[in-house]
Amino acid sequence: MDYYAALFLCLCLVTAQSGTAEASQESLRWMEKMEMPHKGRISISFAEFIRGLENRLLNASFQGSNLTLQTSTIQTLVFKLGCDFAGLSLNSVALKPVPQAPVRHAMQFPAELTRETCRTRPRDLRLICIYFFTARYFQNDNNASLLNNYVLGAQLGRGHVNNLTEMINISFWHNQSLEGYSVTCVFWKEEASKHRWGVWSPEGCRTEHPSPSQVLCRCNHLSYFAVLMQISPAPMPAELLVPLTYISIVGCSVSIMASLLTILLHFHARKQSDSTTHIHMNLHTSVLLLNVTFLLSPVLAMPSVPESACMALAAILHYALLSCLTWMAIEGFNLYLLLGRVYNIYIRRYMLKLGAVGWGVPAFLMLLLLAIKSSAYGRHAIPIFDSQGNGTGLQNVSICWVRSPEAHSILVMGYGGLTSLFNLVVLAWVLRTLHRLKSRRGQEKALSTRACRDTVTVLGLTVLLGTTWALAFFSFGVFLLPQLFLFTIFNSFYGFFLFLWFCSQRCHSEAEVETKMEACSSSQTML
Repeated sequence: MDYYAALFLCLCLVTAQSGTAEASQESLRWMEKMEMPHKGRISISFAEFIRGLENRLLNASFQGSNLTLQTSTIQTLVFKLGCDFAGLSLNSVALKPVPQAPVRHAMQFPAELTRETCRTRPRDLRLICIYFFTARYFQNDNNASLLNNYVLGAQLGRGHVNNLTEMINISFWHNQSLEGYSVTCVFWKEEASKHRWGVWSPEGCRTEHPSPSQVLCRCNHLSYFAVLMQISPAPMPAELLVPLTYISIVGCSVSIMASLLTILLHFHARKQSDSTTHIHMNLHTSVLLLNVTFLLSPVLAMPSVPESACMALAAILHYALLSCLTWMAIEGFNLYLLLGRVYNIYIRRYMLKLGAVGWGVPAFLMLLLLAIKSSAYGRHAIPIFDSQGNGTGLQNVSICWVRSPEAHSILVMGYGGLTSLFNLVVLAWVLRTLHRLKSRRGQEKALSTRACRDTVTVLGLTVLLGTTWALAFFSFGVFLLPQLFLFTIFNSFYGFFLFLWFCSQRCHSEAEVETKMEACSSSQTML
């Protein structure tokens, strides 16, 4: 009898072991299926592949407290946890090596991880870690590459773990120094894109640099994590953030008030307006729109604000910048006509054509970018260096802006560079023309005197209308620090400078009118 009982017990053990092996083999077969090349149209999306793998790992039966499975590009770990969980630290050095993952990585989970789940569902918990050593499952519209092509994910049961006070630490190493690169810790935000099953987002994560070749991501939630890496200019030092922000807020606020006052004065003196004044007012309107949207940009970039609102504001901000740059170029073009035609200019429907260019071209470019890549606008993370102890930490300051590197290069830097170059060429031609007028020997003395007097006006106008934006191209090396402050001061107070120029021109015009009236009255008295 004892013999049959022992035989029955052995049979049960063998059956249980075969069932456990079959459950783990099912997960392994699914991982191998994910790695198979899929040519043409596939019936299963990447999201379904990953969800299927997560479900199989959560349902897998195995003996002991953990299970490890791996293929050439995927490694999975499953842990049985209890409510007495005291934390867990995983390091690739202690795990079975993966051929496609020669560089180290690590994850550290705090004791707080299971606290909320144990309050609501005090059962056996299961923590799954899925490491992808390829980026093919997480395609993003952003062309930034992933550090090592590593995506490290974790999930606790079937619930969501968010807003932890004790951060989850995810460490990524590289075999070379990361100096000169802009690196940002991100997580995969599902259903945040119309064209992909998710996008990379920096929300809830902080980027730190314990060493030149290591990136430490400190995040308050569980998800799939990676490090976006781009070659870019050096990020702004954190100690400069407060003064530059203060200058920007004060400058843009003053410029808003100055632009509003200038427009009101223009409507008050509408009888004295001409095409040149109308161009100035259109420029003031574009500057006003630019300053208002710029001040709203950090507010709508907050995580609590819907992504659609940030995208809309980013598109308007880009449109305002393009309009401002276009009206700067129109100012230069108008100066060329004024001096080239000896202050006698007439073009049929001149302002209508200029308005179509000044407002229509930026609108066309903005709508074209939206049609080509709707995700080009949204929350844009600006890396800020913050010194911490022996290393250097990275914070992310988000604004609503153009987040496509190609669009930023072409429709921001390229467009701004062309307008600045055009105005510089106009400035050189105007100076040469005025110099010729000044150097005439006693001929047309009054005209020469007026040309000398107008030199200051033309110089001031042309410098303010575009050349200060050329400072954006000097954000490197020893020029970085002065460029940051000069660019911020000149361009945030840009509307105020235009207001001063408008006041000086108006006072000058009124003085000329009074002089002419006095001359007429004196001539009538003599008669």
